[in-house]
Amino acid sequence: MLHEYKTIEKPIENTLLKEKGSKFIGFAFPVNNEKELKNALDKIKTEHPKATHHCYAFRMGLNGENYRANDDGEPSGSAGLPIYNQLLANEITNVLVISVRYYGGTKLGVSGLVKAYKESAKNTLEEANIITKELESEIEIQFQFNQQNLIFTLLSKFDAKVLNFDSQQTAVILARIKTKHQDDIVDSLNNIQHVRCKIIE
Repeated sequence: MLHEYKTIEKPIENTLLKEKGSKFIGFAFPVNNEKELKNALDKIKTEHPKATHHCYAFRMGLNGENYRANDDGEPSGSAGLPIYNQLLANEITNVLVISVRYYGGTKLGVSGLVKAYKESAKNTLEEANIITKELESEIEIQFQFNQQNLIFTLLSKFDAKVLNFDSQQTAVILARIKTKHQDDIVDSLNNIQHVRCKIIE
């Protein structure tokens, strides 16, 4: 079972490529869900309202099973696919790459477009720091208030990050854990009396 994936550390913005008067401006964003994806696309469309095309591709999911390539009005397969292929070439996922084109008056033809969008995506990703991230999940734990030391000790042993702690009589912790430790943590918690836990996908 895979518990890690390669992605980019932080956004890369405004890498410029000029081709026969047209300008291609590249962007790359780490994205973890549809909301972050939409926010990044909206941001670029707002920053470049007069651009001729906003072409993009993304991969999400451990094996890149959620993906799309969008030509945004360019000839079919001439923009989104060359961008997508750069995500594959770098073996990265949870990444969105956008290439914004300002038309310069000279038509590039399909092969010229493929080359330009590929170069734009390649240049953008070359500036990115590619990192390996471990898969994480969230766990909610309910327990008696007087058990908190026991629970915190267990979570720190597995390097969990506590996101929220509600300290009522029945206390509730929301924590982020590494997916590879998930079974061990759940087993350990299930062995403690008065403790309930559930994994939140």
